Amino acid sequence: MARPLIAVPARFSAGASALRYRAEVAAAALLEAVFDAGGEPVVIHPAAASDDEVRGRLAFAGGVLLPGGGDLAARWYGQADHDSLYDVDEVQDVFDLAVARVTIDDGVPLLSICRGTQVVNVARGGDLIQDMPNPHRHLIHEVGGQTVSCYHHQALGRLGKDLEVTARAADGTVEAVRLSGRAGWYRGVQWHPEDTADAAPDLFEALVQAAARQPSLTAPTDARLRM
Repeated sequence: MARPLIAVPARFSAGASALRYRAEVAAAALLEAVFDAGGEPVVIHPAAASDDEVRGRLAFAGGVLLPGGGDLAARWYGQADHDSLYDVDEVQDVFDLAVARVTIDDGVPLLSICRGTQVVNVARGGDLIQDMPNPHRHLIHEVGGQTVSCYHHQALGRLGKDLEVTARAADGTVEAVRLSGRAGWYRGVQWHPEDTADAAPDLFEALVQAAARQPSLTAPTDARLRM
């Protein structure tokens, strides 16, 4: 069967092995988790553009995965930047926020992880705790009855429109959200499910299954490749 195409916005990087200059990257564990769940991950170039342009670029995808990464500029939610912010990039912010708005407005299946969930919250009018008193870096802990792997120093503050909390950490930090009143599938988590995908692939499988139900393009089967 053809694999549903899952769009994954790339992350800008100062460099990567075997590349001489600035790179665009995606975490191998994340792409492997999508592939193992039956999807075909497609890494896409972030470019500042209007929502309509981003909508056109995503038209091929059955689903979207907004991954982790650096911090959002605080101006997007009406605050001044905290000194702890890192890897802030204007183009990345503009693109990711547009991806969040378009996928939510159009009901495209969406899984957001760490920064990606913060992007969704801000795109919906929420804000962020810019630097947690006790950051969840290199933290393995229990959330909603499952063991999860966290790496974040920011957290969701005021929730955006129609976002509902589905799980919190023991310290009260919002760790998972969903959207009410939305036609398409959406889950947002602060933890990194790609770290534990071998043992708990459910989020990636749910995204791929939702994408498979979309009337969108899919990766070609072997038979179509031979035509």
